[in-house]
Amino acid sequence: METAEKQALEQNMEQTIDIKSYNLAELTAWFQAQGEKAFRAKQVYQWMHQKHVTDFEQMTNLPKELRIRLAKQCTLISLKAVERQIAKDGTRKYLFALSDGNMIESVLMRYRHGNSICISSQAGCRMGCTFCASAIGGLVRNLYPSEMLEQIYRIAQDIGERISHVVVMGTGEPLDNFAHLLKFIELLTDDNGIHMSQRNLTVSTCGIVPRIRELADKKLQITLALSLHASSQEKRQALMPVAKKYHLEEVMDACAYYFAQTGRRMTFEYSLIGGMNDTQEDVRRLTQLLKGKNCHLNLIPINPVRERAYVQSNADVINAFKNRLEKNGINVTIRRELGRDIDGACGQLRQKYAQHEPLDCI
Repeated sequence: METAEKQALEQNMEQTIDIKSYNLAELTAWFQAQGEKAFRAKQVYQWMHQKHVTDFEQMTNLPKELRIRLAKQCTLISLKAVERQIAKDGTRKYLFALSDGNMIESVLMRYRHGNSICISSQAGCRMGCTFCASAIGGLVRNLYPSEMLEQIYRIAQDIGERISHVVVMGTGEPLDNFAHLLKFIELLTDDNGIHMSQRNLTVSTCGIVPRIRELADKKLQITLALSLHASSQEKRQALMPVAKKYHLEEVMDACAYYFAQTGRRMTFEYSLIGGMNDTQEDVRRLTQLLKGKNCHLNLIPINPVRERAYVQSNADVINAFKNRLEKNGINVTIRRELGRDIDGACGQLRQKYAQHEPLDCI
């Protein structure tokens, strides 16, 4: 997208309101301030969050004059799918275009318990984890609540099925976009929208300690997943720059606080990197770190990224790693690998687009 066009879009967003990011009370107050009856707000809210329309003209129970006025005063955020990759196992990866030309990724994963979507919370990421494609190029901007919701709405529309679980674990650090994340959770779980249970929502973080504690104080019933990826402060610091600011001990204390405040079992994500964090010493240190805690350890065979030198641990090492942890009393599973025959790792498809490789538009 040309610079002038981007500037025009940004100016338009400043002059109009992002109506899909309003909760029902905010939307009702706005309609009443415009001299409209309160019930119009609920009509519009349901068109957006239950029927998932992409244009005010589709809101057929509104007067024509109101639809015209809404189109002038409001922005109705809608994402466009630039590419969709479908794996042999049914996993689907989407590349969505934002209104300003930025790209984000989302992934649909099919399980026996239902359809789960992994969504992005930012365009790019500034956390700089050395094994992740999402960090290449840094952070461009935060996503609006509406843009986070739209990933779910568009994928549900594409497959014609209900989405049962959402994981905020795609591109970006959700707790680095904290205010918008909280509004997104409110809208996603609102009974006037798709009314997803908080217990069906997982939010991932690389370990921003003050935000973990602030989220804990909200006493939500979501699952918090910590990107651990190392058994010691030294190794974690080598893999994740955020560890230089927040020591592992400090992060684990914040996770304990989250459990104490919410009663929700913590999940720890651990990407296995060949020769880096998959040794017997790592098993010993992980056992010390997690023993006796009400938590679950999710081992992730790392998805190799072309721009990074890391390799996946071999299958025998992964299974032995898991077995030793289980013998030590750690609740652990190996994450089932989905979408390996497509650009499965976070940020890979977006990075391919940034490098101007050919994409098949849909």
